[in-house]
Amino acid sequence: MTSRRVAVISEFGDPSVLRIVQEDIPDPAGDEVQIRQLAIGFNFIDIYQRKGDYPLPLPTGLGFEAVGIVEKMGGSFDGFNLGDRVAYMNAGVGAYADRRNVAADRLVRVPDAIDNETAATVFFKGMTAQYLLRRTHAVQPGELILVHSAAGGVGQVLSRWATALGARVVGATGSPRKRQAALDAGCVAVVDTSQEDWPDAFLKATDGEKARVVYDAVGKDTLVRSLDCAAPFGLVVLYGASSGKAPAIDPELLNKKGCLFLTRPSVFPHNVDLARFRSNAADLFDAVTRGHVSVEVGQRFSLDDIAEAHRAAEERRASGAIVILP
Repeated sequence: MTSRRVAVISEFGDPSVLRIVQEDIPDPAGDEVQIRQLAIGFNFIDIYQRKGDYPLPLPTGLGFEAVGIVEKMGGSFDGFNLGDRVAYMNAGVGAYADRRNVAADRLVRVPDAIDNETAATVFFKGMTAQYLLRRTHAVQPGELILVHSAAGGVGQVLSRWATALGARVVGATGSPRKRQAALDAGCVAVVDTSQEDWPDAFLKATDGEKARVVYDAVGKDTLVRSLDCAAPFGLVVLYGASSGKAPAIDPELLNKKGCLFLTRPSVFPHNVDLARFRSNAADLFDAVTRGHVSVEVGQRFSLDDIAEAHRAAEERRASGAIVILP
């Protein structure tokens, strides 16, 4: 039996509830492989779960995505061998570890052209962008879209990929200091949602044109006013809640705002089916190798410093993606 280091929480709370423990990891079961992890991705949902906003049974690990090397196999699996470099993002929580057993049908091989940090930081965020841009709405050339949190990890991927698809992207950020990161991600203009009149600033930047799609990951502070930025018969996509739970929307308001469509999707249902999961991943990896998708790594933290990584993210001190190195 091999030993591993893993981050766990036994109660919900601030980052101090995270602690690193050393424990034995059993050999992989018949449907699993054991991975020595090389880079671990960080996502805002990790914070929601640590705080108990999205409660998990305790005690629990955290983290959804990582890249690593297959060290042990519980069986024979088509497409996988010892020594392969693999990634996952939908194997359940517990990625904050230096080793992990993962069901083989939750893994994809990482192309040689994509390095560990890129794969670990782009996979969850990129798979989120993939379903938003390809399935929630198939973005078309020339469409105007508004992307909230455009300087964040998912926001940068969304903005770059949508731009590569020919869309015109206006970004929204929560502070003016993040403006340049959004512009660097391909946004043609950026509005500051910390300003009360930010929907007016959006319309000024677009000469009065409203967005075919609004991608809102902020929730509480922005959703109602996001409706004001959507064109008639447009789509508002609420896929996160970084400012808190979004308010309930009266369906009649959607009618009054222009017969709008409102949806609340998430990444995991779009990737339950194995064939679709691997097809979506192939689409993402193709976009990465073509240069259509990239992630700016804002900060790197060791696994031992995972609590500080959470503080940096929660206090909005990190622009771009955070990567955890075991």
